[in-house]
Amino acid sequence: MHTVIWTATFLTQAKRHGLSEADMDAIVNTLADNPVAGDLMARTGGARKLRHAGRGGGKSGGYRTIHYFGGDDVPIFLLAVYGKGAKANLTDAEKNELAKILPSLADAYRANVKKVTAQLGQSKKWKNK
Repeated sequence: MHTVIWTATFLTQAKRHGLSEADMDAIVNTLADNPVAGDLMARTGGARKLRHAGRGGGKSGGYRTIHYFGGDDVPIFLLAVYGKGAKANLTDAEKNELAKILPSLADAYRANVKKVTAQLGQSKKWKNK
């Protein structure tokens, strides 16, 4: 099972689209169990689009999430959510923006984890235990 992180953009969009706590739990559980779920989106740097059923039960009236999984040593990043009726696909400009950002996202996360871990190793509280 993998860790899932919501971005601020995702949370804002989820509220706007009226996703319930149960909807959010379903998204997180699906991705935590299968981080490569969904279709790999061309020209995005590795983003995936996953279709979810709407409250009526069908995926045709549901919503889509965009997420990024950069490897087993980093969490899954939930990037965006939109209703199928509101938007069919990302624009070329949105894809280009993701392609610029995503390749460095996993690397930045790894670097920050190493930095924090190194700081813990330098802490006197941790050295004496």
